[in-house]
Amino acid sequence: MREFALIVIILALCIGMSFASPYFLTEGNMRAVLLSFSTEGIVVVGMTILLISGGIDLSVGSVMALTMAVAGKLFLMGVDPWLASIIGIASASMIGVIMSFFVTRVGLHYFIVSLAFLGIARGMTLVVTQGTPLSLFSLPPSFKFIGQGSIYGIPFVVILFFAIVIIADFLLRRATMFRRVYYTGSNEKAAEYSGIRTNRVKAGAIILCSTLTGLAGVIFMSKFGAATPQFGVGMELNVIAAAVIGGASLTGGSGSVLGAILGIALLSLVTSSLQLLDVPVFWQDAIKGGILLAAVTVDHLVHTRKR
Repeated sequence: MREFALIVIILALCIGMSFASPYFLTEGNMRAVLLSFSTEGIVVVGMTILLISGGIDLSVGSVMALTMAVAGKLFLMGVDPWLASIIGIASASMIGVIMSFFVTRVGLHYFIVSLAFLGIARGMTLVVTQGTPLSLFSLPPSFKFIGQGSIYGIPFVVILFFAIVIIADFLLRRATMFRRVYYTGSNEKAAEYSGIRTNRVKAGAIILCSTLTGLAGVIFMSKFGAATPQFGVGMELNVIAAAVIGGASLTGGSGSVLGAILGIALLSLVTSSLQLLDVPVFWQDAIKGGILLAAVTVDHLVHTRKR
């Protein structure tokens, strides 16, 4: 029902904006909207699975910047860009491993651990880059193809994004291992009594989220040909908002990848609409925050009624 409602809202927004601005439904604008959320949408997939398991990650923007910094610095030192990217993604995965240790073994809450790593990863990024952007315009064309290339007119990053979405959505709906994410998020104690190793499930969700964040960082590096230490600041708001708007509960146990993607598509369309209507940029974050508040309120009321 949430997914159907989002589709209706998106269609209504498109129809309304088609009358408000002649540029909204143009091929160029729709292509720009699709490109604007494709890479960030990869992070949304990981965040959605983590939210379903009962967790949350506030460090995604910082981890993405660190991935770009590590891969970019290694490339400037003469390392092959593909190998540098693998090491960058591995560093993001390692952060996920460390966070999962503090959550599952030490017993700290996701919020506190990810908040700490928001600062740690950003600090490490500043150390690696010395606080200055890394110019990576000398990246080979084969590597730049990831973020800038097209196949039959379709941007490669869009193809990659939809491939990840389809695979993740299928696994969440059909694979037994991924279904355990729902059981863990709904009732961790009951899941443990039924034989599910909930700590492994939670650790896997955290590491997957960090890994997909690292992959998105490499794509952004390829797209822009640079690694900026301040990149990704505030990204967690967009990512969490998209997942929650799409039906993921902050208390865990519910949500879908398809719904989350519809959520980030809605946010991107709202941003495009505000820009075309010449709404000051200062209001855009406030409006997105309001949309997030409304989504969380609806989620809270629904869960309260179920009880």
